[in-house]
Amino acid sequence: MELRRDVFQAIADPTRRMIISMVAFQAMTPTAIAENFDSSRQTISKHIQILTECEILEQEQKGREIYYQLNPNGMKEIAQFIEPFRKLWDDRFNKLESIMKKHRPK
Repeated sequence: MELRRDVFQAIADPTRRMIISMVAFQAMTPTAIAENFDSSRQTISKHIQILTECEILEQEQKGREIYYQLNPNGMKEIAQFIEPFRKLWDDRFNKLESIMKKHRPK
């Protein structure tokens, strides 16, 4: 059985979160991604590898270049984990807003 990296450890790193944000808008080569950081290209390649292993990024070969793009299905695991918390806080804020409206000075 092949073990996959923990997606939450992968997104804990700020550099990897920035890479995710960048490729969410357009597919990019590793070189284009690395140009946005002060780190070495090898360091950025390692970050890309981790994100790919977690299935957050997917790669596509176009001619001699490899492009990385966001894998929406890989992001579902994150979204499914966060959703109950988002709903919980939305409900709490809605209740707070309701209480504040009742006690608002007239």
